[in-house]
Amino acid sequence: MLKTDHWVKPFLRHYKRTLVLAITLGILTFVCAGGLMFTSGFLISKSATRPENILLVYVPIVLTRGFGIFRPVMRYAERLTSHNWVFKMTSEFRKKMYDSLEQDAVFFNSKYRLGDILGLLSEDVAHIQNLYLRTIFPNFVAWGLYAIIVVSLGILSPAMGLVMLVLFGLIIFALPLWSVVVNGARQEYEKQVKNALYTDLTDNVMGIVDWVFAQRNQEYVDQHLASEHELYATQAALRKFERCRDFLLQVMILLIALALLGWGASRFGGQFGGPANWIAAFVLAIFPLEDALAGLPAAAQETNVYVDSLKRLNALPPVTTSPTSAPQLTAPLDFQLTDVHYTYPATTKEVLKGVDLQLPAGQKVAILGKSGSGKSTLASLLRGDRVPTAGQLTLAGVAPSELGDQIADFIGVINQAPYLFNTTVLNNLRIGNENASEADVWAVLEQVGLKATIERLPHGLATMVDSAGLRFSGGERHRLALARILLAKTPIVLLDEPTVGLDPVTERAVMNTFFTALQDKTLIWITHHLQGIEAMDRVIFLEDGQLAMDGTPRELAQTNARYRHLKAVDEGR
Repeated sequence: MLKTDHWVKPFLRHYKRTLVLAITLGILTFVCAGGLMFTSGFLISKSATRPENILLVYVPIVLTRGFGIFRPVMRYAERLTSHNWVFKMTSEFRKKMYDSLEQDAVFFNSKYRLGDILGLLSEDVAHIQNLYLRTIFPNFVAWGLYAIIVVSLGILSPAMGLVMLVLFGLIIFALPLWSVVVNGARQEYEKQVKNALYTDLTDNVMGIVDWVFAQRNQEYVDQHLASEHELYATQAALRKFERCRDFLLQVMILLIALALLGWGASRFGGQFGGPANWIAAFVLAIFPLEDALAGLPAAAQETNVYVDSLKRLNALPPVTTSPTSAPQLTAPLDFQLTDVHYTYPATTKEVLKGVDLQLPAGQKVAILGKSGSGKSTLASLLRGDRVPTAGQLTLAGVAPSELGDQIADFIGVINQAPYLFNTTVLNNLRIGNENASEADVWAVLEQVGLKATIERLPHGLATMVDSAGLRFSGGERHRLALARILLAKTPIVLLDEPTVGLDPVTERAVMNTFFTALQDKTLIWITHHLQGIEAMDRVIFLEDGQLAMDGTPRELAQTNARYRHLKAVDEGR
């Protein structure tokens, strides 16, 4: 995965200086911790005997004080540096991910599942953050300590350096590799069993009535218990392996302590007092090293958890740099469609088949058709979210897709479920125009018939709208979305079936508000029925991706029998 990775490795290179500093501080932290314990142990042992020279006690006292001060200082500096590095990395990481997802926003329903998106936005970012903090950093620190210990002891005694090379190598490399190979496979199997268990449980609970009617209640319970038993057995094997691995790690640390104890006592015992003075020194010095090494096997094993996250992230499309300046549009803002075809990616079904259409500026157009006729696809093409697979579509001579984010300056959209953020009413409305004054906001609220409603709220414009705008009814949320559009002053407004789910009375009131407030703008109304169609200048019917009817409501009512029939059915006659 790391060979082809373009999500994790770039940040290692981009912040390599900060990374090196954090690793260096981490190494110095454990060096100071080991030095503190070593000098403290020697001082305790030496102070229990009569020193031949005061320097034999005074020097360890100074070193103990020095190491005691520098250990927390280095630890604090390492935490500040490493977490600052991770926070900066995570910030850019999220931005890169959001930019990548934004490029594919209109294809979410066809390319991604909701669970994948939620995983990308939460779990995967946390996994990558843990990959740095719990795996990459500790391993780099351990490798640095490994090099210092082996080289230092190798200079004093090549034989002892070789012993440490083997023992520390087993802890730093062999045990983590063993954990990845053995327990990594078990972790993957545990994940598969757990996912299957969740899926079966959800499906069976949703279909519990069928199990009861079929009198197979016990079969369902037995099946679920068998799946749970399989999961528990796998988890028990994981825990058993971890206990065995941790025991071996402690045995190796004991061997390191005994080797250092014997070597130190024989090497320095005659120069600085008896061998007993070195027992506490070397034994205590091992404790900080254990803190640096004990978590490595578990950290390496966790890399299996990150594999799915890396796969999902690397499967995202690379972020493309948008042009710094979009083309300028000049009036009139007419739409021109010439032989427009569209086929969705990864499918062979053509949704639009040679549509020729002109939508002049200022015209009120209703686009109708049954589900699957191409209405929503046409709306996406007009917004520039999609590009025709063949033919040409322009707005004032420019393809809408070339306008990028600037398309929002020309086209406002109100869809089926306008979203309100969990902030104040004023902030929600100013999304349309950040520079709008409160007087401007009150003016558009009066236009959409909500001024009195907002005035009655506890804090007026400063009232929180609650999550997803639940403080307001469906009709009020649509009117607030319209107020945003009016503040933005976009010349073109696209209504994408905005009244779906509203009751007939509220629907009629909302549409009347729309028609009144938007009378001086180009209005494109995507709808599935003919209520209120008389307020439009033009009606277009799409059928099987092609234009089936086109004309004013009066013309179609006089000349088109099918239109009259559809109108009668829609009105319940």
